[in-house]
Amino acid sequence: MGDPRKNLYERYEPVRRYVEVGFWIVVMAVQAVFNTTVALVDARTRAAPPATWEILVWECSSHLVLLALVPAIVAVERRLSPLPRLHLLRYLAGHALASVAFSVVHVVAMFGLRALAYMAVGERYDFAGWSGQWGYEYLKDVRAYVSIVFGIWAYRLFMLRLQGEARVLDAPEERPAPLPPPEISPQPAGVEPAMAQAPPAPPAPPPAPVRPERFLVRKLRREFLIAATDIDWLQAEGNYVGLHVNGHDYLLRATLTDFLTQLDPAAFVRVHRSHAVNLGRIREIEPLDGGDARLHMHDGTTVPCSRRYRDALRAGAG
Repeated sequence: MGDPRKNLYERYEPVRRYVEVGFWIVVMAVQAVFNTTVALVDARTRAAPPATWEILVWECSSHLVLLALVPAIVAVERRLSPLPRLHLLRYLAGHALASVAFSVVHVVAMFGLRALAYMAVGERYDFAGWSGQWGYEYLKDVRAYVSIVFGIWAYRLFMLRLQGEARVLDAPEERPAPLPPPEISPQPAGVEPAMAQAPPAPPAPPPAPVRPERFLVRKLRREFLIAATDIDWLQAEGNYVGLHVNGHDYLLRATLTDFLTQLDPAAFVRVHRSHAVNLGRIREIEPLDGGDARLHMHDGTTVPCSRRYRDALRAGAG
């Protein structure tokens, strides 16, 4: 029995990786069975139908390669996911180029597996005209690529809804503008002022930025507060920032750069292109080759620190 105090997301997290891998294996297996059945039925209508084992080799080799390429598509989608709102053309162009590479790898690897299977039974797989077939294969591969990307996007959206999003609770209040200095009435001619006119007051310093102290987090219809000082470290995750707090992850729709402006710069320092840390939560700094470092946090996690941000880390820790 699981801990009843854990919500659905917390109970799902330990088996998440197994579910994700199992999902794509099942999808590809079902698709292979369906396509093989259609190909076998279609073969009966041909004057010289291919052997059953050949159809099995064709479909299995294709779907095995598709399955192996799913992690690469996940990586591409994760890399391109921050672009849609501001760079839609770059986002679409990135996926278009990735689909071409996806199709080329799929066709080459698929033909290679088929050649090995034919060799195992003493036959020779004919590669003649494979370049002419690539256009036809690309049209099929584009559909497979788009379907996989859509599945990744839908699953990510589901996980965001399941995990919940954080938002700023304390909105900055507008400070009232300073009142203008009182006007001094002109003195009549020949009348001495009772006292010398006071020099004009120096301009007021700009108001200090108002930073939120708490964030509201929603998870599965539950709401609770996170103090800004309780954040251990932060990570850029596409259009979101992941807040890591006491072993839990919360997402805030913002860029890492924008979100850091709402935190105390004396406490939070950027240590990587996609990571920032609470200086008070660093337990140990482990130097690495090339000037990089690995930060060991008090919650047991590790955060990368690139050489570019080492000086900022030393200044903040000093």
